Amino acid sequence: MPTPPDPSAVAATLRRAGCVFAEEEARLLVEAAGTPGELAGMVDRRAAGEPLEHILGWTEFHGLRILLDPRVFVPRRRSEFLVDRAVALAVPGAVVVDLCCGSGALGAAVATAVAGVDLHATDLDPAAVRCAGRNVAALGGRVYEGDLYDPLPEVLRGRVHLLLANVPYVPTADLALLPAEARDHEDRIALDGGADGLDVLRRVAATAGRWLAPGGHLLVESSERQAAGIAECFARSGLIPQVVHSDDAFATVVVGTAPR
Repeated sequence: MPTPPDPSAVAATLRRAGCVFAEEEARLLVEAAGTPGELAGMVDRRAAGEPLEHILGWTEFHGLRILLDPRVFVPRRRSEFLVDRAVALAVPGAVVVDLCCGSGALGAAVATAVAGVDLHATDLDPAAVRCAGRNVAALGGRVYEGDLYDPLPEVLRGRVHLLLANVPYVPTADLALLPAEARDHEDRIALDGGADGLDVLRRVAATAGRWLAPGGHLLVESSERQAAGIAECFARSGLIPQVVHSDDAFATVVVGTAPR
């Protein structure tokens, strides 16, 4: 019989490559590999800096296994705070739209937690649209390819209860400061928010009122230093802003509520 892979040897290789959670990553890679050759290739990819999630083809997010394809944005654990805020504001049967959806993780998590959600998602990247479709199909969700609101069905205007928009918010000059896993392995379109990081957020806010139902909510993730500017942007667009922060999750979410 072939000798089973040694997770400790894999962990040692990953540790030398600078992987902080080498033991856990080694266990996952050993479990995922079908053959020793496949394991060796996966370890080489990880040691070269490729995100573990892209190698495995999935990530854990808000209790779900979210499928991932190469180059598609990996949902961050801090974004689970945005999901929690959305779930707290949701009602059964809510119409939920996930803009710049990437893998569809946010929408899928909300639709799993709230009964009867009518889920729609959009992304400009065809690879993300294909990936999101795999994650929301079982939930009855639909994914559209296009820029922000453009591909959404007109019938949704004025009917959206929750508008989730984890859009790119990294200032262009700060992209070089991102970890190599993000900088080198996720498409720039999913990261670059323009000169001050708020270019896409402004476009989302400017049109949100046309899509939100009375009392509906727009939720976006931001850095702490950007939150005040986003709140002002929401207010100028006719939304009632609120900034919420989680010290535990190191996360900041800005909520804009449409007047009733």
